[in-house]
Amino acid sequence: MDIQALVAAQRAWFNTGATLPLSARRAALKRLRAAIKAHEADISASLWADLNKSPTESYMCEVGMTLSELSFVEKRLAGWMGDRPHLTPLAQFPARSFTVQEPYGVALIMSPWNYPFLLAMEPLIGAVAAGNCCVVKPSAYSPATSAVIRDILSDCFPPEFVSVVEGGRAENQALLAQKFDYIFFTGGVEVGKEVMAKAAKHLTPVTLELGGKSPCVVDATARLDLAAKRLVFGKLLNCGQTCVAPDYLLIDRRVKDRFLAYVRRWVAVQYGGDALDNQGYVRMVNRKHFDRVMGLIDPSKVVFGGKGDPDTLKIQPTVLDNVSPDDPVMREEIFGPVLPVLTFDRVEEALDFVNARPHPLALYLFSQDRAVRQMFLRRASFGGGCVNDTIIHLATSRLPFGGVGSSGMGSYHGRNSFDTFSHRKSVVEKSVLIDLPVRYAPYTPMKDKLLRLFLK
Repeated sequence: MDIQALVAAQRAWFNTGATLPLSARRAALKRLRAAIKAHEADISASLWADLNKSPTESYMCEVGMTLSELSFVEKRLAGWMGDRPHLTPLAQFPARSFTVQEPYGVALIMSPWNYPFLLAMEPLIGAVAAGNCCVVKPSAYSPATSAVIRDILSDCFPPEFVSVVEGGRAENQALLAQKFDYIFFTGGVEVGKEVMAKAAKHLTPVTLELGGKSPCVVDATARLDLAAKRLVFGKLLNCGQTCVAPDYLLIDRRVKDRFLAYVRRWVAVQYGGDALDNQGYVRMVNRKHFDRVMGLIDPSKVVFGGKGDPDTLKIQPTVLDNVSPDDPVMREEIFGPVLPVLTFDRVEEALDFVNARPHPLALYLFSQDRAVRQMFLRRASFGGGCVNDTIIHLATSRLPFGGVGSSGMGSYHGRNSFDTFSHRKSVVEKSVLIDLPVRYAPYTPMKDKLLRLFLK
């Protein structure tokens, strides 16, 4: 594929103004919805092929959330597109102040393999709703889903409007060498740095949805059984291959043993006595990641689990106790079904531990102590999170989703996706009926007095 020619064709199409009318944007979103529904079985089959995701998990975490986002955006798009009025300062009287939303132009969306359908489609919905043309680059690690995404988008859109570029590193480099008007990247920190460096050459704005080691803090007041149930859900969803999965557990030493007993029980309830025998248990995406995660498991610290099957690329849900902050499992984002456990005696120690490390994409706190909740919400920096649950903060179109610091920049979902892919132009429309002379030279003591009255 001639990527340079593709970007040029999209820019030419954008310059025709064809993507700008509300009717065109609504029609595009409706076509996308119809195509997703028509290909639902294909999407499910591709997610099974790439990750061993069950049809239920595929719908809950990918197809259903995409359709929900589409519904939310379609219903509100007309209101979002309208000019937004703002008060005009007295010094500019008489005038009207407002902002105009305009699309950037040609956007690049680079999506990952862990939620390969959802994380390509959700930013695309925002880009199309905002009136952009778009190139979508799915991950080479999820080839079956990438092929279905290609088929769906080619059904919906001409390539000069929305197009898919498949492939690996060579295609990524070729795309990043082009001048896009906006780049939206979801993936790892190191590749995110490379994307930002390439974008800087063209002064292209970026959104980076990265990751990091998201902590789960459990204090002595937590409802331990329910906390364990919800932690197991969040940790083992997609077999831990989730950017906001609880990466490690910080728990009050007094309740640790009771809590881990609950965790063991809920793992068995949700995934059976041995998850390796569960046909619906998601696998590692490839052998490279299987070997990496297995290498993080210290057998001497295994509470339960710890085994993997290289033939199926499945790894048992694994809990590691007596973990040191210097252990390999604490030096990188795990992205697998392994939960290291660290303890604290005072909850302030847990806060200090979190704040001493790069800002995580998510934080989860289980506590019934209002003061503790407020302490973490006001003093810990993280992209987003939950109190007394995990993961679900990203499953709403009404909340922005994004990181902070090393876990990313920018946010999306719902209105925030529309705003992310839009430039907000500030406009003052001045009356031609009156022209107050105070701002014009020559300046006099009276003009000075009036200026000081207006500008203070």
